[in-house]
Order: sequence, then C-alpha cells, then structure tokens
Amino acid sequence: MTSERRDLEIAILVCPGYMPVDIIGFHTAFGFQPGVNLHLVWKNRDEIIGMPHFPTRATTTFEDCPADLDVLYAGAVPAEVFEDEEVLAFLADRGSRAGWVAGVCAGSLLLGAAGLLLGHRATTNFQLHGQLAHYGAVPTRGNVVEDRNRITAGPATGSFEIGLRLLQAFFGDEVARNAELMMEYAPRPLFGVGTPELAGPERTEQLLATTADMSAVYAKVAERAAQRLGVRVDPA
Repeated sequence: MTSERRDLEIAILVCPGYMPVDIIGFHTAFGFQPGVNLHLVWKNRDEIIGMPHFPTRATTTFEDCPADLDVLYAGAVPAEVFEDEEVLAFLADRGSRAGWVAGVCAGSLLLGAAGLLLGHRATTNFQLHGQLAHYGAVPTRGNVVEDRNRITAGPATGSFEIGLRLLQAFFGDEVARNAELMMEYAPRPLFGVGTPELAGPERTEQLLATTADMSAVYAKVAERAAQRLGVRVDPA
C-alpha cells in the first residue's frame, strides 16, 4: 500500500530592496521539482524592485500564504524591514509551525528579529556575523549551519547549498545529487578570495571599511531587537 506525497508548501520572502541573489539558487533547486508550491510572499502583488535593480512581483500575499509551511525562507533585506511589525508577525506565525526555517545572508538576522533563532546556532555574512547574538542566536562559522529545523548560510552560494540540503531532506540523496548535476553546481572561484580567511586581513579590512555604514545601520537595528527580545549581549 502506497500513500501519495502531498505537495510541499514553500514560502520565500520578497520585499522592496531584497537581494535576488540570496533566493535564486534555492528557488531553482525546488522550482524544477514536481509537487512543490513555491510562494514568493509579500504584503501585496505590486511590482517590487530588488537590489541591484531587479523588478519582480510577489505571487502570494501574507494573507493568502498557506498557514502550515514546509519551508519558510528569507534572504537579505533592507534593515528597515527588520522593524516592520507586519513582516515580523508573518514570519513569527509561519515560522512557529514550519518544517524548516531557512535564512541566507542578512535573512538569517531577519529570522532572528522575528524571534525564530533564539537558542539556535546560526550564521550569516561575515560583516554582520557578530550581530547574531543580539537575536538570541549562537553565532557559528560555516558555509551552512544546521541546528534542528533551522538552517542558515552566508550570501549567494548559500542559497544553492541550502536548496540542495533541503532537497535531500525532502526527496533523498539521489534527487539532490541529480539537482546538483543539473545545475552544474561546482564553484570554482576566479580569484579564490571568497572568505575573510582566503582574502587575508588587509583585503578583508578594506571591504569592512567600505561596508561600515551599512553594517552600522544593521547594528542599530540589532541593538533594538535585543531589547525587544529580552536578549542580553555581553560586551565584546
């Protein structure tokens, strides 16, 4: 006797200023699979401009998004979204029941702002990694960090890597292997400086300096989030 597998329900947050690079690999991994309902979710279906300039639209509003999700997924978004009560309420509600809660780059911090990383190991992009503690997460280095049903990653390639890992979780090793081959996912970076360790301290410090203003905005949001969530952060 066999039982039919129900369709998976997956919600991917989009919003003005979101980073398409953080969701496209995940969307591709699951978009080619049968029996998967992918929802690009936002407050409405008006045109959205991602960063850098990338016009798109949500397919599903918060109100119409299924209540019980197999995956709730977020990539990087502007800092002001971290304090949008409607966004946080949506994430907290769906994330409380989702089979998996996934974040890439600053999307990990956004999940934390919704209270979804309290007590979980997590990672994000290196410029913001130190802010994870403000959201009650346990900052952990790694391309992909998995803790129970929370899975987080750094930017860009993390989208593919989480996608392949969750394909494995839902469909098994062979489906995930075939997806990796179909996407020819075998990164060979041109310069080999894609992490602070590979880039070295001088180049890393230069990049940190160029992104300091952006990091400072997120830091202020993180400090307010810690107060709201009742998280005590020990001074560095």
